[in-house]
Amino acid sequence: MDSYFTIAKEGTGIFKEKMSKFLSFAVLVESTEEAKAVVKKYQNEYHDARHVCWAYMLGPDRQEWQLNDNGEPSGTAGKPILGQINSFGLTNVIVVVVRYFGGIKLGTPGLIAAYREAARLALEDGGKKEIHKTQTIKITFPYISSNDVMKIIKSEEIIVQDKIFDNSCEMTLSFREDHADHIKSRLSNISGLSL
Repeated sequence: MDSYFTIAKEGTGIFKEKMSKFLSFAVLVESTEEAKAVVKKYQNEYHDARHVCWAYMLGPDRQEWQLNDNGEPSGTAGKPILGQINSFGLTNVIVVVVRYFGGIKLGTPGLIAAYREAARLALEDGGKKEIHKTQTIKITFPYISSNDVMKIIKSEEIIVQDKIFDNSCEMTLSFREDHADHIKSRLSNISGLSL
């Protein structure tokens, strides 16, 4: 797969069940460190809440994930939150659900349903966007070939990250991974250019 999906913006939700209140937040994250910082932020902000449960999924291939029940019975919070991230097919996202206990126990099925619904609301609010995997290359070419290089850059979806124009020119380019072979083949036809 050359693309993956994540949330379009931060999402929030509120779900109430038998006097308990569940506040949910879906946040875009790129690393474990960012995910842990988000957890810490909500733990500090809602320090008076009984539970701050969470789950995250990272990486284009959706290989890295973690979840936490934060004192709720095992499997009743983090797992249903992660289940919602999976059913939306998202990655690079953390969902934090803050629970204020209302005095009435919900039981295992009730907790699972409540955390699932709270996570769903935040993810739905956050929306969905497609991200394309990219590839970055460095090219060198003689100044005389710069017009040919620029023509290709303008005709394709190529981002110039860095450039040095002198007698010998250098550029760092990035583009969608699924366009890589086509772009490299076009560039390699330019006289004096090396990939």
